[in-house]
Amino acid sequence: MKDVKETLLERTSVRRYEREAIAEETMEFIFDAIRNTPTSYNGQQFSVIDISDQTLKEELYAITGQKQLKTCNRLLIFCSDYNKITLLAGKKGLDMPKFTDTMDGVTIGIIDASLAMMSAVVAAQSAGLGSNCIGYLRTADPAKIAELLKLPKGVFVVCGLAIGVPREQPDLKPKQPKPLMIHKNHYRQDNDRMVDEMEAYDEVVKHYNRTRAGGTTDNDWVAHIINYYDHAMEYRILDYLKDQGYDVKK
Repeated sequence: MKDVKETLLERTSVRRYEREAIAEETMEFIFDAIRNTPTSYNGQQFSVIDISDQTLKEELYAITGQKQLKTCNRLLIFCSDYNKITLLAGKKGLDMPKFTDTMDGVTIGIIDASLAMMSAVVAAQSAGLGSNCIGYLRTADPAKIAELLKLPKGVFVVCGLAIGVPREQPDLKPKQPKPLMIHKNHYRQDNDRMVDEMEAYDEVVKHYNRTRAGGTTDNDWVAHIINYYDHAMEYRILDYLKDQGYDVKK
């Protein structure tokens, strides 16, 4: 088992895996870490779908084109979930407020599921496994994926996590320096200096992409990320959320 420092500071996104199965005791450790995740109100507004069925993984790969979905040993899909508490409220004769029709309700479910996923990432990394967070499961064809996963009203996909025995050890990606990430007491006010620091970081990323192990690119950071934003403008997530029972009004 890796120590905390190595687990957190040497984490990389692994997309190629060995065929070796993950020991069930290791999966139980990951599940226990997920269950102990802090959540809003202790409401535990999330659920996780553990996928080991190869046919289902390949169906999800066909939708997304993300090869790691079919090559990983286990695929965990983290969902915002208000279905469970709604069922119990109904059984006990309690009125369930339309919390899913508020932005806060949507946000809380996303936060809970995201925190749970990070618990799984840390647990898997500490056990010597590789993992890769796959947001495209949320956006590629959300209605079809909801159908495949048999998601009831009140549940929607937040993110997927591929887990397996790593076949690669990717280079550690450069992150923004601490002064850009960690603001002291209030948000920084020195915009000109921040831009200079971001520009320097942009060059660091460009150098990394040109020299990293495996496939290289000429991508910088800012234009590459904005391209993702442009593509994401085509998503119709609100329509999908309405189909899943989240009619956001305020």
